[in-house]
Amino acid sequence: MSALPYSSKLKYFPDRWELRRLKHVGTVMSGTGFPHEYQGTENEEFPFLKVSDMSAPGSEKWISHAVNSVSMATAKELGASIVPEHSIVYAKIGAALLLNKRRLVGRPSCIDNNMSAFVPSSVTPEWALWWMSTLDFGEYVNPGTIPSFTEGQQKDLPFLVPPLEIQRLIANYLDRETARIDGLIAEKERMLALLEEKRAALISRAVTRGLDPNAPLKLSGQEWLGETPAHWEEPRAKGLFHEIDRRTETGEETLLSLRMGKGLVPHNDVSEKLLEANDVTGFKKIEPGQMVINRMRAASGLIAVATEPGLVSPDYAVFDVVDQELSIEYFLELFKTSLLQAVFRSSSKGLGTGEQGFLRLYTDAFLSLHFPYPPIGEQRAIASFIKQQCSEMLHMESLLRRSIDLAKERRAALITAAVTGQIPLEAMRE
Repeated sequence: MSALPYSSKLKYFPDRWELRRLKHVGTVMSGTGFPHEYQGTENEEFPFLKVSDMSAPGSEKWISHAVNSVSMATAKELGASIVPEHSIVYAKIGAALLLNKRRLVGRPSCIDNNMSAFVPSSVTPEWALWWMSTLDFGEYVNPGTIPSFTEGQQKDLPFLVPPLEIQRLIANYLDRETARIDGLIAEKERMLALLEEKRAALISRAVTRGLDPNAPLKLSGQEWLGETPAHWEEPRAKGLFHEIDRRTETGEETLLSLRMGKGLVPHNDVSEKLLEANDVTGFKKIEPGQMVINRMRAASGLIAVATEPGLVSPDYAVFDVVDQELSIEYFLELFKTSLLQAVFRSSSKGLGTGEQGFLRLYTDAFLSLHFPYPPIGEQRAIASFIKQQCSEMLHMESLLRRSIDLAKERRAALITAAVTGQIPLEAMRE
């Protein structure tokens, strides 16, 4: 084994291997500006790749599809170089650079000026891809608000070069083994998706049909709701909730922010923009048990019940229940279903359409809606049932996610071990 002259991670490599610089085993090509007026054309001679094309489904190793393409004449007009097939492309600026994505191109292509391409000459493309996938570009780039990677820095990247027959052997081995691991990960991710669908269906049925499958049904008065148990009511929200608008004079209370999947959390724990007391004077005060709705994202289910006193943005809506016996947890589950999100979306007003623009669910629109209303005892039973069932499902999700994380860690460790000569060659042969 030979000592590695530069690398904080690797100290030794096999004797027949050489440690070189990227510039010694291929060339670096830079991308070209791609004005908007040239974009949007498909089926031309050359794909014009953008960073987003590396994340398209099916492009985990080879880029299988590009949204844009150009003719030879347009490429010449733009001054765009043609990247040869079997080159490796990657981001060279911005947050995408730190994602460490590298992809092979299967046909001659152009790349935009946020990307670079490595064209292998004395190493196989597959080996180059696997080796480069172990390099954390974040260790080599210019730090700052917008990370960047100069051509000189790219050319000086360390490049471990085994004999060609070993490059091919290792690349084939990693193709097989990572495909097996990726298949296991994909299966577990499908299980996660099915579990999420099951949870959503369970909640939706419980909050609109109750827990008794034999309960007589009636056609509700709301087209979006369909049938509900015959003994349930459908009052307007204004008979269930009233808006609270109390403002802080000092700003000394804890500022809380709504976060998807987390509910209300301290703002300074989740935001890089830290706010002082004088920044939040005049913000809304909330108390435990009150419901907070992000008006602009109610249609995405960004709603929570406060568990601690604090402050929220003036643009949030804060509601308390009219009847303290009412189960706020039941209505929170109801409001976060896809059914109610669609209702909130159709009831929102402002500029833009769908989930874009500045649509808001205003208080008068919210309070004018009719909601299913089981007897209070049944509301509590439904909320308790959902909590229990979801707790079990969340435990299963946690186990699956941990299993996926372990598989990804094993995948990364396998690649590193293989490309640094730590796995015996005999073990890699079929």
